[in-house]
Order: sequence, then C-alpha cells, then structure tokens
Amino acid sequence: MRKSGASELRSGPREQSEEGPRRARIAAELDGGSAEREIAEDQGAQRARIGFDRLAARGVPLRLGSRSATPAFDWWDASTWPALLEGVRAVYLAYHPDLAVPEAAEHVQRFTGLAVQSGARRIVLLSGRGAPGVLASERVVRESGLPFTILRAAWFCQNFSEGALLEPVRSGTLAFPAGGVAEPFVDVEDVADVAALALTDDAHAGRTYELTGPRLVTFAEAMAEIARAARRELRYVPISPARYAAVLAEHLPAEQASFLAQLFAELLDGHNAHLSGDVARLLGRSPRDFATYARDAAASGVWAP
Repeated sequence: MRKSGASELRSGPREQSEEGPRRARIAAELDGGSAEREIAEDQGAQRARIGFDRLAARGVPLRLGSRSATPAFDWWDASTWPALLEGVRAVYLAYHPDLAVPEAAEHVQRFTGLAVQSGARRIVLLSGRGAPGVLASERVVRESGLPFTILRAAWFCQNFSEGALLEPVRSGTLAFPAGGVAEPFVDVEDVADVAALALTDDAHAGRTYELTGPRLVTFAEAMAEIARAARRELRYVPISPARYAAVLAEHLPAEQASFLAQLFAELLDGHNAHLSGDVARLLGRSPRDFATYARDAAASGVWAP
C-alpha cells in the first residue's frame, strides 16, 4: 500500500562527467512481478516515472525495470536481472508488492549481490517507515558494501488515487482498519525529489531519511479532504483487521489477505503518528500537503463516480 517496486534507467556512456549532471546509469527496480500483479505493477511504474522525470531533466539516462519494459524485469525470474543491471552505476530499489513481504529480503539480497558484481556504485532503497518487516532488507543494503541511502516513507497520498484504495473511494465508502489513527501522508512527488538527490549526490551516502508530509491526517480527515476536492459525499468506515481480512479474502488468496490485514494493523497502531523534517531539510521547501494532493488528483477526474 505504501511504496514498492524496481526500476532501471536507460544506459548512456559508461564515463561520468565531473561537470554538470552525473551521467550515471541508474537501475531503479519498481514493478517486476508475476502476471496477476500486472495492474499494480503498472501503477508502481507510473510512480517511478515521476522520479524519472526529475533525473531525465538533469540529463541522467534512465532505464525502468518492468515486465513490460525492454529489457523485461521480473522479481520472480532472476534470469531477467542481469540485463537490467548491465552498465548500471546506481540502483533505486523499490520492491513490489511491499518490502515487508516474506520473500523480499531474499530477493533484495540476491539482487543487491548481483548489482555489486555488475559494477553498481550506489544503491537507494525505498523502505517503509515504522515497519518491522522491512528491517531485514534494509540490513542487506547496509551490508552490501555499496554506498547506500535508505528512504523510509510514510503512507503515500497516492494510495487513495491508485491501487487498492481507489475503487472504495470512488464508490463513496472506504472501509479500512485504521480506526482514528493519524498518518503523516507523504506525496510521491516529494519522495521522487528526495530519491533523485540520493541517486546523484554523494553527500547522502550512509544516510537514512524518514519522509513524511507536513501534518498528521486521520483516514476520516483524508476522506473529508477528498470529498471537498471532488465535490462528492464520501465517508470513512473504520473496521477491524479481521473484518478487513475477510473482505480482502473475497478477492485475494486467504494467506495474502491475512498478511495485508496484519501488516496494516502493525503500521496503523499509532507509532507512526509523528512528523519528520527530512523532506523540508533536503528539498529546502515544505512537503506537499494532503489537501494540495487531493485538489490535484480531483482535477484529473480520478474520483468521478
């Protein structure tokens, strides 16, 4: 729900210029996965390309790692990994479907090892804020021997306009196991701006950043913001994790539904209800507010009934 995938950046010359933008090839894995995950992967790729726009504007050659890209990339098919990493100098790793899933640490370890062998010189990991399940993958990256940066992001604002929350919001009722807990929702555009810095500036090596929005917002407040922006009647209905697992089980395998419900229960127990100043400090501006996100998303028509 928060942040995941893998993507590479189309290679350019192997040499790096010391003047102007770095010409490092960047492999950012965003959405390689199995066929049944294709829709979610496409959404992950859309989020990845937001960051790619920043890098492309700076003259950095890009390569996206995706099942639909060339070369194709699939987390569950290691034979697709070498072509993605060929000639790559920097890796932006955003695991799909979520860094907290049981398979993530093994995949990240194998992929990171291959990145080292392939000559990568830097890795930036998109991680989750306050999620115990991501720590094993973070440890792999820290111990890889590569200069690294870890970005621990709060929940994306865009979860309401992409992915699993979109259809419930569009239907008018979001039933979700968040109770009255507040979350410092972060806009993916801010995450993209920070990622672009981390991929191209040595000053961020060895750092771990927490990326949040500028204020705490409950899910009820988020739905109210969206309702105002979309000029619709919308409501949030808090439900128990068990009830949510049962709802998910109507559309997903029971094991996956149970995992997601447990993950949300861990993330939404209140321990993340505090702000970080890292986005403002790194970008020299305030993070985008949830209300700004809601207005922009509503203007696109994404929440039209």
